[in-house]
Amino acid sequence: MVVLRIRNVHKRKCALICLSILGVIMYRYLGTLAGGRRMSRNVGLNASSSQFTLEGEPFCILGGSVHYFRVPRAYWRDRLMKMKACGINTLTTFVPWSLHQPERGVFHFYTQLDIVAYINLAAELGLWVILRPGPYISSELDLGGLPSWLLRDGSMRLRTTYPGFTEAVNTFFDKLIPKVVPLQFKKGGPIIAVQLEDEYGSVAKDESYMPFIREALESRGISELLLTSDTPTGLKAGGVSGAIRTLKLQKLHPRAVQDLSALQPNNPMLVMDCWTGSFDVWGDLHHVLPPEDMVSTVRDILRRGMSVNLYMFHGGSSFGFMSGALANPSYKALVQSYDYDAPLSEAGDYTPKYHLLKDLFSRYNRENLPDMPTLQYREAYEPAIMYHHLSLWDALSFTEGPFQSPTPVNMENLPVNNQNGQSYGYTLYETTITSGGLLGSGDNVRDRALVFVNREYIGLFKRRSLELAVPDGKGKRTLSFLVENCGRVHHGKGLDEQRKGIVGDILLNNMPLRHFTIYSLDMKASFIDSLYQAPWKTLPNVPSFPGFFMGRLFVYGYPSDTFVKLPSWGKGVVFVNGLNLGRYWSIGPQQALYLPGPLLNSGINQIIVFEEQEADYKIQFEETPDLGMAVEIQ
Repeated sequence: MVVLRIRNVHKRKCALICLSILGVIMYRYLGTLAGGRRMSRNVGLNASSSQFTLEGEPFCILGGSVHYFRVPRAYWRDRLMKMKACGINTLTTFVPWSLHQPERGVFHFYTQLDIVAYINLAAELGLWVILRPGPYISSELDLGGLPSWLLRDGSMRLRTTYPGFTEAVNTFFDKLIPKVVPLQFKKGGPIIAVQLEDEYGSVAKDESYMPFIREALESRGISELLLTSDTPTGLKAGGVSGAIRTLKLQKLHPRAVQDLSALQPNNPMLVMDCWTGSFDVWGDLHHVLPPEDMVSTVRDILRRGMSVNLYMFHGGSSFGFMSGALANPSYKALVQSYDYDAPLSEAGDYTPKYHLLKDLFSRYNRENLPDMPTLQYREAYEPAIMYHHLSLWDALSFTEGPFQSPTPVNMENLPVNNQNGQSYGYTLYETTITSGGLLGSGDNVRDRALVFVNREYIGLFKRRSLELAVPDGKGKRTLSFLVENCGRVHHGKGLDEQRKGIVGDILLNNMPLRHFTIYSLDMKASFIDSLYQAPWKTLPNVPSFPGFFMGRLFVYGYPSDTFVKLPSWGKGVVFVNGLNLGRYWSIGPQQALYLPGPLLNSGINQIIVFEEQEADYKIQFEETPDLGMAVEIQ
């Protein structure tokens, strides 16, 4: 038996609550009938008194967030076992609508996105689940996890009861919710609560919206405890009747506790997002939160008899183009790593935060915690030398298109992907000019464009650089804009304005350019696979940019985790065996991309890099991460 060190009444109260966890978990397994059928339970997680109860027994939520879509499926079990070994009893996860429904009528709930398998795995490991199905989830995802095809509607008002939005939400929930209804606690499953939306109090622009979301869930069979989650400033505006309010915070301020208590005096308190660190943006520093500061906040929460969920317990990686962006005070795109300075690192390593939390949580568990799983082996493979080259211009014949338009068309409204538009990547716009002069973008380039005349680079358009000189020349010349969507803003009141590509007129000598040829370069797996049939050439001494570079990584034996480093490259995207690993950018802070072993083959692995402007034609692999120079979160 573990001797509990209880120093005051509040801590004693929460400790006694948490001691019942083992009994509740045993009850769950005793409720399983022969043949694998789950027995129904009458009472789930209840919040009608000052403390949570589960099946009538006092219960303290010791939660942690791990997103299935940011962790290779092969590592789901490893990460959740490490969570269990830390003393956590509840898994929380968001559900990314944008990934599950990339096009209208197309739904993905398999392999990496098999949410049912993920929740069942949590149950197998003895973890309860709080599900956060959105539809908006923020989570530092492009457009907060909303699908970009919603923006094809020029009148779209996201996160409101605008019919175009509610109809799309209903269609998605018709597919998602029936999959998770059987996994609820009262049906014998691990889901003990469901969160409505996320941080709606920060926008609160439609008083009918949150009741609509509640009804959308309940009418489809969600019957467990409902939650909302907001920062202290959004607590009042973000709530809805029938759901308890919970907090998001980094440090526990007495005023926040008082405000929550005043809004719901007879309900238990839960810090739904106790931030363990933060995300990073390109061109900034790597943000860290000292372990002692984080654990001090968690200790303070538990001493007050409150429940807690760590966001994130394990962040993982925002593979591909899923990262979002910040709008204020200026636009900044997020890096690929979602390490978050969390207790479990991006690659699944134990950190000082993990060990401090394990010591703290062990006092709230009746029995000894499980053994900590061993760490994955990592390897610094031999460098991959790029030996083939394909210019961007030679790759255009493998794109969907081209399309002709008298005026520029934003990405979302391009006639691609079964009329769902382009979600991510690059778009090339070309037109004909007969003179030089001054180009003016009027902030209509979203977010960044390389500009070419007759395929020779002349300059860069960013959000802040609104003018660019075009050199004089004779006859007709081709003016090209290679525009990159660096990530849609994931939070705030400007989500409706997150269309990408060229979103308005570009002027040459104050006259709008017309008659465009447009190519969609979304860099999807099907496009990368098609490039194997392209006219690759042996890498010349002076290759053209932008371009694709191909090399091979040889793995002897069982593949191990590694980190991809491109120290002398500029900006681009890395593809491993056809999978989009993510962006790299020399401005940092992130200097190495996490490459999980399960993405590699034993033997030959194809590496393709799309580079915009400069390269040294060699990719390095290291055993350790490099997230850049660190700065403490203020």
